[in-house]
Amino acid sequence: MPALLPSTLGLRLPVFQGPMTGADTPALAAAVSEAGGLGMLGCGMRSPAAMADAAAEVRRRTDRPFGMNLFVQDTPRPDDATVQAALARLAPLYARFGLEPAVPAQWCEDFAAQFEALLQARPAVASFTFGILPAAQVERLHTAGCTVVGTATTVAEARAWEAVGADAVCASGLEAGGHRGTFLGGFDAAMVGTLALVPQCVDALAIPVVAAGGIMDGRGIAAALALGAQAVQMGTAFLVCDESGIAPAYRQALATARETDTRTTRTISGRPARGIVNAMMDTLAADEDAVPAYPVQNALTGALRKAAAAQGDAQYLSLWAGQGVALARPQPAAALVERLEAEWRAAAGRAARNAAAP
Repeated sequence: MPALLPSTLGLRLPVFQGPMTGADTPALAAAVSEAGGLGMLGCGMRSPAAMADAAAEVRRRTDRPFGMNLFVQDTPRPDDATVQAALARLAPLYARFGLEPAVPAQWCEDFAAQFEALLQARPAVASFTFGILPAAQVERLHTAGCTVVGTATTVAEARAWEAVGADAVCASGLEAGGHRGTFLGGFDAAMVGTLALVPQCVDALAIPVVAAGGIMDGRGIAAALALGAQAVQMGTAFLVCDESGIAPAYRQALATARETDTRTTRTISGRPARGIVNAMMDTLAADEDAVPAYPVQNALTGALRKAAAAQGDAQYLSLWAGQGVALARPQPAAALVERLEAEWRAAAGRAARNAAAP
């Protein structure tokens, strides 16, 4: 049995706040950590300097452990024809806001530079998605005092992270909002639900498993722990918190969404991601197979989504959210953590009483 992850990290509640690149804030991460969970900074689109600033701000607000997450990716070099075709498809959408699409200054942040910034920041947890680190980089993080958590959408990916020395694996089910972390095999085959994925990862690994996907309240925490997970990661639940950095139009879309309103699409960013269906998703659906891979498509739609946010138009935003979105409860992050703890302990108590009943 692996060492209990919440205990080694000094957590009162076995909950990681999901790293939500572009939506999370230092205030959110600090509030979750201060309340007894693990706050996380999604740094996939933060520059090295912004990573350092965000980590410093979390530390200014709390002395509790927190984590930082990166996208494992190479900087792409797309051919001009692919880029021009993508721009042509996006032109009518940009025209709605009086804009013309253009090639951005960069496709993504340089991962090597981000990794060095992560080492300098020395968060308690360093987590990764979209790919896998070599063992040498995992060892460098261990030397810096970081607990390394790799995202897996299949058992094979979980085993791969264990093989390079990761301390834990986040098993991310298809219910999860935002981008799929798949890096081995095809995306379609890796659409495994949380209920099926978590126990199979637990059985296959000698390191702790963190469950993610569709977990929104204390009942979900209790269920995930019953499957053998040592902690859960919750993104959509914290996305609606007061400290979240999402635009008002995004917040309103989350407030009215139902369990049937999300789909997984690669039209917006070039990598399959689950979000609330809107006009942009529908308009680009016919060309889903043609859009360039992440991060190229994501960069090409960036200015469009920024314009839509400025005008309060949720129809042209990336409304990433999980299947449990209708269970989201807007409130301060500390209040949510307190509520989750009470619900979890109540659910665990009910389960114990039911197990003891004749």
